[in-house]
Amino acid sequence: MKKESKKTTSLWVAIGAIILIILLLVWLTFADFFGDTDVAAFIAPML
Repeated sequence: MKKESKKTTSLWVAIGAIILIILLLVWLTFADFFGDTDVAAFIAPML
């Protein structure tokens, strides 16, 4: 029973990690679209 519980836990951790990565990509896409990223703010004064 303990082995199955560990397998289920790792499955949920993997699902949670995938969801967080997707949310991060969506967040960065919207930030880049609106020009509201720290990277854009850092590069603009150099140009």
